[in-house]
Amino acid sequence: MSLRYGLICSNAGFLGNPVAEGMFGETGLAMANVFLIPLRIMMWSSGLGIYTGNNDWKSTVKKVITHPCILACLAGVLIMCLQVPIPAVPKNVIQTIGRCNTALSMMVIGMILAGADIRLLFDQEVLAYSVLRLAVMPALVYGVCRLFSMPSLVTGICVVLTGMPAGATTSILASKYHADEIFATKLVVVSTVLSMVTIPLWSMALAEI
Repeated sequence: MSLRYGLICSNAGFLGNPVAEGMFGETGLAMANVFLIPLRIMMWSSGLGIYTGNNDWKSTVKKVITHPCILACLAGVLIMCLQVPIPAVPKNVIQTIGRCNTALSMMVIGMILAGADIRLLFDQEVLAYSVLRLAVMPALVYGVCRLFSMPSLVTGICVVLTGMPAGATTSILASKYHADEIFATKLVVVSTVLSMVTIPLWSMALAEI
């Protein structure tokens, strides 16, 4: 389950957005958020269905439409389009809670990993997943972008965000639905560690475009 989910959903949000902004500036960050729209939809539809076992498209569509993350995105779009002013107090509260998300997800991963054998962290299956997630998939995306002569900025955004490690939700959902959360946490930790090597390598390769 976690392998399938990890291939569908990456850490393109928390980790990918800062990388995209650092490499391509504000324009790159805006394009990265557009790239994330279908990823978010897949995360809370097909991705969630992997763990729940619910493949009924009607209930899946209902969950996507009514999911708090999707509703929050829609609310944000409306506020941006209508230029609705937000009072300082709720704005600061929302921003503060938002900044805690990454830290809290890392705490959950750490608590799960505390029960795992560190010596078995880098097993063959986890390493194979990491190679596929960090090298093979972005290479395929790069090939498709070059085949269709996509602009260098679009190519760079697509390749970099595709090459992100497994998202923290992989281990969080695995823990919630009792789907071998230790293995899921290995996927997150190992792919994140290895991405510290692959992301700079992709950055240097894309700089030559």
